Amino acid sequence: MDDDKLYAFVLRGELTKVALGKTEVVSKHSSSDALVQEYIETLSLDLLDDECINASKPMATVYTAISAFENMVRRFISKTLMEHRGENWWETCVSERIRKLAESRRIEEEKIRWHTQRGYSMINYTEFGDLISIMQQNIVLFEPHIVSIDWARQIIQTLERSRNVIMHSGELERKDVERVGTNIRDWISQVGG
Repeated sequence: MDDDKLYAFVLRGELTKVALGKTEVVSKHSSSDALVQEYIETLSLDLLDDECINASKPMATVYTAISAFENMVRRFISKTLMEHRGENWWETCVSERIRKLAESRRIEEEKIRWHTQRGYSMINYTEFGDLISIMQQNIVLFEPHIVSIDWARQIIQTLERSRNVIMHSGELERKDVERVGTNIRDWISQVGG
């Protein structure tokens, strides 16, 4: 590389650094300040006890991880069953018991028209633990992805336990938060994202 080309290359790099330095960087792991401020005002956080808010903030982060994981598992199951069984996978691959429970939840939610529904797919109306039952009912399709159904069940049950603590306004200890992270990493390493 001659001197002019080298100089141009380095200069472009420096100009890129300057341009990026002036750009707001937003990670998928952070919220924009404007949105956070809007929610703070909308939710009247200024009226709530500071000690309770400060205790809840770390649990909100843990809940974000568990919620994203749960939705990834739902998407994984839906995608796998759709690819192998077609569009009617819900009727052909899910037990009548789970389908009836999901349908009853959907009907109950439809009665409350002023509130957002869980979603359009029936799998959104299942409980976290039902996901293991769906996988077990179709184990031949999921075996290539998971170590064993017992392994998958253990991960889901562990995360569901932590999820339930948080959803009922409890606080997890550090060891439980670490366990959540370990289980999510293990699942993603094995199954993928």
